Amino acid sequence: MAQDDATRQDARRCPCGSGDVLANCCGPVLAGAPAPTAERLMRSRYTAFVLGDTDHLLATWHPSTRPSSLDLDADLHWRRLAIVDRVAGGPFDRQGVVEFAAAWEQRGDRGVLRERSRFVREGRRWLYVDGDVA
Repeated sequence: MAQDDATRQDARRCPCGSGDVLANCCGPVLAGAPAPTAERLMRSRYTAFVLGDTDHLLATWHPSTRPSSLDLDADLHWRRLAIVDRVAGGPFDRQGVVEFAAAWEQRGDRGVLRERSRFVREGRRWLYVDGDVA
């Protein structure tokens, strides 16, 4: 039964809005594969927020800015992600910026979080450093 649930989960569309299924998009990054770009890491982090995967969020946060723990609000539901801008962050870059807008809903209220996030690549791994919320 648990295997069937996992298969259904992997076959659904990825929450990040790429149009691909979770198993082919953010799934491998959530499972520990390195994201090839800062945008892919940002998309996987959005998906982790949707799925409540605090382990992935903490593991992909730069140690210099990482909180000791995360407590996600179960009443906050992320609905849609749009990439607004990208600066560098490619497979051969050391730094990158990804600006996004993420629609949310909480207890009947709705809104959009807009953030310009900074990432660094250390070795083969991209890490989230911080972001400016607009």
